[in-house]
Amino acid sequence: MREIIVLEENRRFADSETGPLFRSFFPKARLLVYLNGELLGRESTREKEERLSVKPSATLQLIFDDQTTRVRFQGDEAVCETEKNALKRTIYRIVSGNTKRTLPWGSTTGIRPTKEALMMLSAGRSADEIRKLYRDKYLTSEEKIDESIEIAENEKRILKAFPVTKEMDPRFSMQTNGYCLYIGILFCPSICLYCSFSSHRIDSCRDMVRPYIASLKKEIDFVAERFRDRRLDCIYFGGGTPTTLSAEELSDILSYIEKRIDLSHLAEITVEAGRPDSISEDKLAVMREHGVTRISVNPQTMNDRTLQLIGRRHSVSDTIKAYHLVRKYGFESVNMDIILGLPGENADDISHTLSEIRKLSPDNLTIHSLALKTAARLRLEWDKYEEFDFVNSTEIMDMALSAGRELGMKAYYLYRQKNMAANLENVGMSIPGKEGIYNVLIMEEREDIVAIGAGAASKKVRPDGEGGWQISRCENVKDIRTYIDRIDQMIERKDKLFTKSEL
Repeated sequence: MREIIVLEENRRFADSETGPLFRSFFPKARLLVYLNGELLGRESTREKEERLSVKPSATLQLIFDDQTTRVRFQGDEAVCETEKNALKRTIYRIVSGNTKRTLPWGSTTGIRPTKEALMMLSAGRSADEIRKLYRDKYLTSEEKIDESIEIAENEKRILKAFPVTKEMDPRFSMQTNGYCLYIGILFCPSICLYCSFSSHRIDSCRDMVRPYIASLKKEIDFVAERFRDRRLDCIYFGGGTPTTLSAEELSDILSYIEKRIDLSHLAEITVEAGRPDSISEDKLAVMREHGVTRISVNPQTMNDRTLQLIGRRHSVSDTIKAYHLVRKYGFESVNMDIILGLPGENADDISHTLSEIRKLSPDNLTIHSLALKTAARLRLEWDKYEEFDFVNSTEIMDMALSAGRELGMKAYYLYRQKNMAANLENVGMSIPGKEGIYNVLIMEEREDIVAIGAGAASKKVRPDGEGGWQISRCENVKDIRTYIDRIDQMIERKDKLFTKSEL
């Protein structure tokens, strides 16, 4: 029986932070949140009555007065100011003391833990000052502080080539005010067990592909007009699986972009060909013809048993064949993704995956820690999978990072998600000079991201005058048919977002 953890509150405060922090200590537990005695939300397909009949393994109470919060856990009590990070530190110390466990990232739950390190380095602050902030504010381990500083230094080096303000570049003009174009293709051969991207199976909606491309072209027309005096730095095709489209369909989109948008300053075009079973010679020939520089071939695991469990329709053999085919076409940079913490995999399985990756020797290696996302089939059908082990640890992450270093790579970007296996992170590694520039620009939010396609999220980025950045965003609807029907509204949203967007 899966353990039950209860969080009781008398007022909503930082639930999006405290819940994930608590789950980090109990990754397979059901977290039941009560507000003044009323249960909020559900996490499982099991009936509520069955879940509530189980005695909680532990209870955390957050009782808010006007100025302070009393935090109780299994008989312990502490008082802290009602400030998010102070509250999280208090919870962390109490739960850590009771469980005799520590978390590598301490009390942090944010998506970009390297952000403050980069801001401090850019402001001329020392590594010792960064270390002190991460220790005191977030209770971060020394290993993760080292990792944050290393990545921030690499990000700072990469970002120098993409100035965004007059202060950063005295030659400032509209052409040094760059932006990135993200193109979302929400079609896939199948839907993976852990996926929460609202992807659509291509075999059930092939009739929507042509109208979808027509809608993309309308958005491209908007970008061409609104950003005609701006420098386009990167194009990123994500998804879904962009290479689910045919060679002719890919060529149609790429040709239209070339026709409508100035690509003379372009530093990079990335295409996620994530599914090896979606890669073919005619598609690779089209991408090379249109200047694609970086491509992803994502195995996720090199164990056939796991591939079947998570809903991938390819084998390890397919991955290896696809990788060599991509190399045959001479792309400048080839990335491979793996996921740590997949159901049923242990350290030996992950070691095998890393051994196979080393044999292939990609230019980039993206190391993901599995995140149990609410909208994923894995979470929605949790009762089918809760008996599986989801093995990840600092030692396993170190093993993966070591594999990248053996290939001559360095870590150059990092982000985290809530409910990640072992409370760890996603890390991008690369051979120096082969980094995915878009990854750094979107992670550190230093340029506008103009995102087109279903589910795509655009961001307008502006310096706040105090060393930080103001971020505004808008999203396209996720359902493909709705996106097609409401394409004019999607363009209107972006028009409002980027109105008066010049620095």
